[in-house]
Amino acid sequence: MTRTEQADRPDRLSVEERVVDGVRVVTIRGELDHDVYDKLSKALLGEDEEPVSARIVADLTGVTFMDSSGLNAFLATHRQVSDTSDVGWVRIASAQDSVLRVLQMTGVDSIIGCYPTAEQALTA
Repeated sequence: MTRTEQADRPDRLSVEERVVDGVRVVTIRGELDHDVYDKLSKALLGEDEEPVSARIVADLTGVTFMDSSGLNAFLATHRQVSDTSDVGWVRIASAQDSVLRVLQMTGVDSIIGCYPTAEQALTA
């Protein structure tokens, strides 16, 4: 299954999702800021903002910028998934250096596992 969604300004955010061995892999491209927060939250959690899957890998290969809105979206997703499932998790994969630095400086990487590739996040 693959679903692709773009924000009103396609250069700002694009999201593609697929399922690999029961894990939802959400590939995100663009800039994660307050303008795309709602689209990002819906992409991670689903239209009704309830977890579609208990296990989610967010592949950030194409994310060039992330501010606190992006961090909050990932933390909210982590909280929702953890609250609804004992075996649920969110993992971040393939973050560019500038985005990874934000995750590390804020300590989000100690709450949500960060992996060099989506494949590593899937098998961790």
